[in-house]
Amino acid sequence: MVRGILAVAIVAILCPSQGFAESLVGSKPNIILVITDDQGYAPVGRHGHPWIETPNMDHFYDQSTRLTRFLVAPTCSPTRSALMTGRHPMRNGVTHTILERERMTLDAVTLPQALKTAGYTSGIFGKWHLGDEDEYQPHHRGFDEAFIHGAGGIGQAYDCSCADAPGNKYFDPVIKHNGSFVKTKGFCTDLFFSAALGWINEMKDKDEPFFAYIATNAPHGPFIAPPENAQRFLDLGFSEKEAGFYGMIENIDENLGRLLKQVDEWDLANDTVVIFMSDNGMTGGGSGRLGKMIGTSPEGEKLYPYNAGMKGLKGSADEGGVRVPFFIRWTGRIEEGKDIDRIAAHIDLFPTLTSLAGAENPAGQVEGRSLLPLIEDSDEEWKGRLLFTHKGRWKTGEDPNESQWGNFAVRNQRFRMVGKDALYDMKKDPGQTSNVIDDHPEVVERFTKAYDRWWKKTVPMMVNESAPMLPYRPFHVQFEEQSTTVGIPEWKEPQF
Repeated sequence: MVRGILAVAIVAILCPSQGFAESLVGSKPNIILVITDDQGYAPVGRHGHPWIETPNMDHFYDQSTRLTRFLVAPTCSPTRSALMTGRHPMRNGVTHTILERERMTLDAVTLPQALKTAGYTSGIFGKWHLGDEDEYQPHHRGFDEAFIHGAGGIGQAYDCSCADAPGNKYFDPVIKHNGSFVKTKGFCTDLFFSAALGWINEMKDKDEPFFAYIATNAPHGPFIAPPENAQRFLDLGFSEKEAGFYGMIENIDENLGRLLKQVDEWDLANDTVVIFMSDNGMTGGGSGRLGKMIGTSPEGEKLYPYNAGMKGLKGSADEGGVRVPFFIRWTGRIEEGKDIDRIAAHIDLFPTLTSLAGAENPAGQVEGRSLLPLIEDSDEEWKGRLLFTHKGRWKTGEDPNESQWGNFAVRNQRFRMVGKDALYDMKKDPGQTSNVIDDHPEVVERFTKAYDRWWKKTVPMMVNESAPMLPYRPFHVQFEEQSTTVGIPEWKEPQF
């Protein structure tokens, strides 16, 4: 097997235009998926960011094939449900991030459940955010190992079921480990990577492949970074919030480097696909106000928030609200340093990974398409399609149809239609500066009719819209019960 991989790598070096000869379908690699929370596309050095330092992301970028137009949902729970099911979030019942509308329908077959049919063992480390009631939790939805916080962020609590353990903090958080709470010591991102690495160390010598889903809550607010990561930005004149946001990203970068180093030291690189992405556009809450100076470099240069020239941030149906990094690496099997500019989406990850694994997709569920043909040969003919975005988040109890024509977008390879009154030629105008809606009435008509058909099919699948607010918070109840019975044990960080 090693000789075969080496031969493929040599062929790719000698004949890079021909791609890699060996098909990826059914190859059954280990899979490690790293997804960050609210980072978005821009805060990566290789994406042109002028002052953030991300040497490990940059190195991983260089080693990877990059899907440069990878599009997700405007907010976090929706994207995560699409990754887990291969279909649009709203068709999973996920139309919000709280108020019982973040719960992923129990009728869906999840990614780890599908991978299990091909012999995979799966673990999640970090953020789930697809339901805090017990039956919705990842250890009941296909994950063999679950090391997570509750709600959408550590310490969050709302007047519904969506709530983390009471009083939780980014440092020394209480974590739910396979259904029971444990007390940890350290910074949350460091802990999630440590837990994942400990589990990978246990899995790496087994006969069957593994799927590790490392889903950081960083750099989501509250914007708190380890002091050693935040201090550089404070010294540059950033506010505490901004220093926390950018410091968390640089801390993620350090942990990504730690992960990749262990993958290499454990001799897993030739057997493991590693993916890095984010869940929605960059948050404006911690990045700073676009166009407003937030600091000064040691050389006296004014520093401004950077959004890679895109319009929109997290929560927007514009490109900047939904475009994220997507780097995929498999040493010796996936070409390094290649860009693919075809639009791709969150709904595509499920069928891509099941195709890699040789697993079958659940009948009638998956709307995305496997990206392996593009990854294997970016020159292959790729049929065009439309991708639909809706922000959701209308008031609970309101008829979703009242929000149909607001906060939505339709995207194909060339155009993005945002609402009913704006159309942008994304090839000529990636920053969405010129509305060309009057120049392309045929495009507007086609997009509008397609979106209307899609919406009418989607509304009946929004299964959480009439759900009553749960009168208690499951994580709070479970935490109190455990505290008063067996107690909250200390988690022992794995050694490797």
